[in-house]
Amino acid sequence: MSVDQLSVSLTKEQAYALVDAVSERDDLALTASAHENEETGEWVFEATCDSPPDLEAFSELARQVLGGDVAFSVEPIDPEVNWVAKSLEGLAPVIAGGFYVYGSHSSDPVPQGLTPIKIEAAQAFGTGHHQTTTGCLEAIEMVLRKRTPGRMIDIGTGTGVLAIALAKRIHAKILATDIDPIAVATTIENARDNGVGDQIDALEAIGLDHAEIATRAPFDLIVANILAGPLTEMAPGIGQVAQPGAHAILSGILNIQADGVIAAYDSAGFALEDHLKRQEWTTLVLRKR
Repeated sequence: MSVDQLSVSLTKEQAYALVDAVSERDDLALTASAHENEETGEWVFEATCDSPPDLEAFSELARQVLGGDVAFSVEPIDPEVNWVAKSLEGLAPVIAGGFYVYGSHSSDPVPQGLTPIKIEAAQAFGTGHHQTTTGCLEAIEMVLRKRTPGRMIDIGTGTGVLAIALAKRIHAKILATDIDPIAVATTIENARDNGVGDQIDALEAIGLDHAEIATRAPFDLIVANILAGPLTEMAPGIGQVAQPGAHAILSGILNIQADGVIAAYDSAGFALEDHLKRQEWTTLVLRKR
């Protein structure tokens, strides 16, 4: 198999944002990672792709995520090099909200006092590096300090990282849904690897359209890290499946989109409790009136 490496120098935040955006797609790269160049101090985004890579698709994704054009460079990879291991070297563990998200390639010990979550890279969306994921982990920590929810759902679960975070802190069942069957399978595998497989029920669903969601409602904690458009469309439905006093943690929202999402959920019966901003991304903590 002929393999190429696509790379570009970015800021640390941009590099990690592009890693998660590429990981959300299954048609662009075999692996994607970000690392710091020890000689220059610059951060580098790297993707390992079947040759030749789809430069036009990468450029369009970069414009959507970073808001501008990016000049990628492409070079062939030596077939003797273990390019999977090489691409994972720069994907460092993430600490957010008292959680420690890491991959099996990391040899660092888990810091004392943190809850470990093992998530492999290049599976589905949600390695823990994107600001939307770290924002959600921080929001989960904030909510759990106030209350212990009993009925929980993670909509658009991706790798299952947020559902696993909840399961590690609360001994209760969590429903994890995603439109992508690969994400559902990945969540089941990750939940098992993290020792919480019996707590997480993962299923394929479009939004709230599944009989199991209706059966388990009302929920007292709803987590959804997707995009502002779908979140806005789902506001009335989320309002219906949330019991009074329930919290909703929403992310995948650009800062400039936050007011529109807040307004939609205000109409659905939610009040804003916290508004976390991480770079250009927003995480909202709402509570059902």
